[in-house]
Parts: sequence; C-alpha cells; structure tokens
Amino acid sequence: MNPADLLTQARVLLLDFDGPVCSVFAGIPAPVVADQLRAILTEGGHTDLPENVAVSADPFDVLRHAATLGPDEARYVEAAFTAHEVEAIPTATPANGAHDLIEAWHATSRPLAIVSNNSAAAISVYLDLYNLRPAVDTVSARTSSDVALLKPSPHLLHQAITTLDVAPADCVFVGDSVTDIEAAHAAGVPALGYANKPGKHAKFTTAEADAITEALAGLVPVA
Repeated sequence: MNPADLLTQARVLLLDFDGPVCSVFAGIPAPVVADQLRAILTEGGHTDLPENVAVSADPFDVLRHAATLGPDEARYVEAAFTAHEVEAIPTATPANGAHDLIEAWHATSRPLAIVSNNSAAAISVYLDLYNLRPAVDTVSARTSSDVALLKPSPHLLHQAITTLDVAPADCVFVGDSVTDIEAAHAAGVPALGYANKPGKHAKFTTAEADAITEALAGLVPVA
C-alpha cells in the first residue's frame, strides 16, 4: 500500500521513538552506552560475556543479557541505561519531518501515541524539551527491567491501544526496525516501515510491512 494512503485511512498514529521521532544517541553514541552497561556487569563479576554481547554496539543487547543473569543485574543495567538515555536527550537529533508530522496529526484532533522500547523517562524529557507534550496523547514505553514486555512483544502496542480505547485496525504504527513490524503484526496494527538507512527497505519488504517510506516529511501533507 502507498504510505500516504495508509496514513490517510488511519484514525490513530503510533510512533516509535528512536528513529521515527529522533536519533536518541546522536550525541552520545550507542556503542559508548553499551560499553558502560557492560562495565556494570563486569564490576558485578560477570566478566565472561557471550561474544555477541561483548562486541554488540546495541545497549538493548546488554540489557537483554543482564535479564538472563538475574533480577538484580537487570535492574542495575536498566537503571543505568535509563540514566544514559535521559543524558542523551539534549543532544538527540530530531528526525527530518517528525515534529511537523506530529503537529500536523495533532491538528486533525486524532490521537497520537509514542510506543517505544526506550525509557518513558527519556521520552518525557524530549517531549518537554521540544514542547511536543500537548500533541502526544499517551506514551507507552519502558518503565521496568522486564525485557519480555519490549518489542517485538506486542505489549507496548496493546498498552497504547487500550489507553486510547481504539481498535488495532484503526491505527498505524511507524517504526524503523523489523521488530517494530513484528510487534505491529502481533498486535493486529498496520505497520509503516520507516526506511531511514540503506538496506531497511528490503528488510521491511521481507517482514511484510503494510507500507514503506524513506521520508517522513512527505507524509506531513496527508496527515
């Protein structure tokens, strides 16, 4: 489906945060954060990390591994991760067209939610920083160290849908990862893949996204 048509038909816009709204770690690179989270595990005596975790540039990989080690490790790493996310927000780079899309959608009086694996605390700081809070009806994001609740689980999508009291089919979820598409499918929500980097268009096609766009700015006129 054409992404503009998908957006026009929707009554509710659900947006992933890191990617479709902003680049969270533009100023504090994600690999640096991953290193700092690994240091917490090392200091706790977990020095023999699996190779994929030891070299990963993704902090979420470290968080998911921490969850396999025990509830304390998960809590410590998640708390540190949240602190780093909040610290990163002032240097986060807004996605081209994202704020305009949010404001344009809000102007139509249709509900909008942020649905993200990032911490609710960091998202809150961002919304206040850019005065976007009035345009966002609810935020469904990470509030605990329970990684089972994160996408590709549909939990966060279900949570937003329930809060807004809408039908899944009436929504559209804009995400920039395959796990976003998987979570949307699991929740019964049409998925719009945001192919903001090379190679993502093919991945979203394979994942059977309902539509794919490479630019949010082009969607603003149809919002």
